Amino acid sequence: MYVIMGGTGHVGSATAETLLARGERVTIVTRDANRADAWRAKGAEIAEADVNDAASLRAAFRRGSRAFLLNPPADITTDTDVVERRTVAGILSALEGSGLEKVVAESTGGAQPGSRIGDLSVLWELEEGLRRLSIPAAINRAAYYMSNWDSLLDSVRGAGKLPTMLPADLAIPMAAPRDLGDVAAQRLTSPLDDIGIRYVEGPRRYSSVDVAHAFSEALGRPVEVEVTPRDNWKEAYRALGFSEAAAESYARMTAVSVDSGFDMPDDALRGSITLEAYIRDLVDKAG
Repeated sequence: MYVIMGGTGHVGSATAETLLARGERVTIVTRDANRADAWRAKGAEIAEADVNDAASLRAAFRRGSRAFLLNPPADITTDTDVVERRTVAGILSALEGSGLEKVVAESTGGAQPGSRIGDLSVLWELEEGLRRLSIPAAINRAAYYMSNWDSLLDSVRGAGKLPTMLPADLAIPMAAPRDLGDVAAQRLTSPLDDIGIRYVEGPRRYSSVDVAHAFSEALGRPVEVEVTPRDNWKEAYRALGFSEAAAESYARMTAVSVDSGFDMPDDALRGSITLEAYIRDLVDKAG
């Protein structure tokens, strides 16, 4: 049995669906079992647990032999760093005494110690915590999800502009959630010695210009990249509804990522879904 956190999100759901398609038994961890009928219909079992309640999450982990770990994103109106550090601590506590023989954790490219740099430091703490446990841990680092562009579809369709904080021509590692789920499922089912950090990317690296072109092709209209100046990053996050603390963390995380050039190892695991195919599918589904 494989226990999956984040089953209602992009990567967790892709992981679970890949495993179910292979005939594996899957348990989805959710805060509300009454809202999991779709997963039951697909053949999954359900475990109700709260990441802030280590005992309930530990009980969910005990239902399987291996687990996929995904730290849930905090509400952007909160102090996201504080909330997400708390949930990391809850996951690590729940793993103690869980009896799991292996875990696979979703992390991020550029994970590093630091203060007020969002997922970069929060997920580094998850990685470090896993290293201190006796459970073999495989860690998948993905720098940028293609699904991060999903929320911009209406804006791009309406105004023909793609807002971004990234330099227009900066090519970075991007990956589709489906590919991330496939890799997670692969490492969940692989031998116990398949552990440690692996980077996951799409077929090639993409820039904001590439994203705009993909939207242009899918929508059949010109799309222009609109780069937000660095001095306006925090203000831009605030305009999207982020709290003051969250906006500061996300702006600092963006700056660290851009200035470091993102992690780009030569031995990254590569998925097959191109940015163009992902954006085309996004537009088709939206109608």
